[in-house]
Order: sequence, then C-alpha cells, then structure tokens
Amino acid sequence: MTLAERIPDRSHPLPRAEAGMRPVRISEVPVRRGGVDAVLATRHAGARRLRLNYELVGPEEAPVVFVAGGISAHRHVAANPLESEPGWAQGLLDPGRTLDPSRLRVLAFDYVGADGGIDAPIDTADQADAVALLLDALGIEALASWVGYSYGALVGLQFAARHPSRLRRLVAVSGTHRAHPYAAAWRALQRKAVALGRLQCADAQGLSLARQFAMLSYRTPEEFGERFDAPPEICNGHVRVAAEDYLDAAGAKFVARVGETAWLRLSESIDLHRVDPAGVCVPTTVVAVEGDRLVPMSDAVALIEGLGTRGRLRVLRSPYGHDAFLKETDRVDALLATELFGSGGKFQFVARTRAHSGDVA
Repeated sequence: MTLAERIPDRSHPLPRAEAGMRPVRISEVPVRRGGVDAVLATRHAGARRLRLNYELVGPEEAPVVFVAGGISAHRHVAANPLESEPGWAQGLLDPGRTLDPSRLRVLAFDYVGADGGIDAPIDTADQADAVALLLDALGIEALASWVGYSYGALVGLQFAARHPSRLRRLVAVSGTHRAHPYAAAWRALQRKAVALGRLQCADAQGLSLARQFAMLSYRTPEEFGERFDAPPEICNGHVRVAAEDYLDAAGAKFVARVGETAWLRLSESIDLHRVDPAGVCVPTTVVAVEGDRLVPMSDAVALIEGLGTRGRLRVLRSPYGHDAFLKETDRVDALLATELFGSGGKFQFVARTRAHSGDVA
C-alpha cells in the first residue's frame, strides 16, 4: 500500500471532536516536549545541523494539527501538564475550543533560526522542510490540518506546496503567497532601526524601537483612536503622546524574550517568501482581515484566484488588524470550527505513526 492510499480523501473535513474522541482532563493529556537533531539543506545557508524543538500535546490517536504563529511565536502554544505557563495562543486552545488539545493532538515547534544560531538568510521553504523532518522523527505520516497565522501561514503554504501528501487541509490566516511591497518597506525600516542600535552599542534599544514600529503596522488607526485619544503631555520639556507608554512596554517585553539576530533573519524571511499558488494542491482556507495593513485584501484575493477550486476565502472585520487572530478569540474559534470540521463531522482521520528515528529528547 502506498502512502497516498493510506491518507484519507482530502475532500472531507476533519472529524468533530465529539465523534469518537473522548475529551479528557487537561491534567491527563499526554505531552511530548523535546528536540530532534536534524540536518537541513537550507536555501541560502547550506546544510545545517539543527535541533528542532517541539511540543506535541493531545491524545495519542487524535488527529494531528500543526499550529504556527508569527516570527516571535514558539513551540509552547498553550498551558499543559508539563508547562503551566500560558502559551502564545492560549485562548484558542482553551477547553471546549476547536483546537482543544484534550481532543486534538496539537504540534508546534520553534522556528529555524529562532535561537539566533543562523546568521544568514532563512527561507520559508527551509521552515517547511524542517517540519517534514520533524514529522519523520516523530513518526507522523500526515497532518490532519495546519493552522497558520502570519508567518505561520507563509510556512503552511510552503509546506502544502512542497509536501502535499503530508497535509489534508490548510488554514492560512493573515498570510499569503508573497510579501506585499508596503509591508516589506515597514520591515526594512525596522531592520534599519536594529542596525542603528548596533552601531551605537545599544542593541536592545534598536530592537525595542523596531518592535514599536511593528506594533503600528500590526494594529489599526481605529484602535489607536479609541484607546489613545488623549491630549499630549509635556514631560521634562518634551511632548509625550498618549500611545508612548504602550509602545515602550511592547518594546521592552519583546526585547526580554527575542534576540536581535533571530528577529532580523526571521524578518528577512517574510520578505523572501514566495509561493506559486498553482503549486498548492491542498484544500486551503485563506482568512483575510479588513484593515490588515501588512496583508491587504487584494493579496488574499490574488491567492484565492491562483488556488482556484482548492481555495476558500473568509473575511474578518476587526479593529485589531493583523493581530485579529490573537485578539478575536471567539470569532476565530468559530471560523476554525467551520473550516476544520465542516457541518457533517462524521469522517474519521487517525494520525498514523511509525517507529520514529532520530534523536528525540
């Protein structure tokens, strides 16, 4: 029997969680957290020995869903028995949600280059190939779905194009087949802020400023108008506007957990990203947000046109712009329920595993 014969028909939605999957208490959910040693042939940095750090949470026989976020996201998506701290997408994995890891098996990893160990261009195709190596090591033949937000959507599109037999369905939120020139210009200025900080021996200040610029591109004028509509103040002889405390706090929080090299190379990776929509043969839901200044609706429509019958467009209207995935928890959860499980919910997909190879800690 070939691999293609063992993978269910991709035209079906995932099973609903209640169809044959018993919900369990979070304290009982199996968790695998560790690293896999691998050699990755990168596009621009040659063959690299890497440690692929991952977290896999959920019942052993449940469908495996890969969850991937922005460039600062990591393997810890939500609290679990091994790590009680909230993850970067905690609300979307709470009990009863569509991605509840007591009913689905949720897999995530740290992006290649997230540790600052590669000071060379990193392609989204490298990330996709790294995920394929991780699946090999974990003994997972195919993913039931990929839910990707921002950079995670870009990597998901690459994975769907490069490893179609290993994915049944893709949900790409706020990410398309290319970097829009306006968004690329934003990121170029952010990288210059980091470079200027390094020249002045003020690396942290440069990265903090870059993050503050980024926050303006993630959110919308409407949100700032509502939250920070207050007169400026004069502090120590200088004018300070209402949003500055918020931006300073965002920059400081970011600097505390992300290194300059990692951020620079992953920021570049977004701008290197290119995927031919015609090469994506996996059923794909593209989620666009009205007001997203980094991924405009026109690019989402162009991607859908390129996908043809394989694509489906969903639109969210939100004052949170590019960050809507992380802020509009209820609405995004409802959308995921429809796109991943459909209305019937009878078709069963069990993630088949085989004896894993490689170094898994």
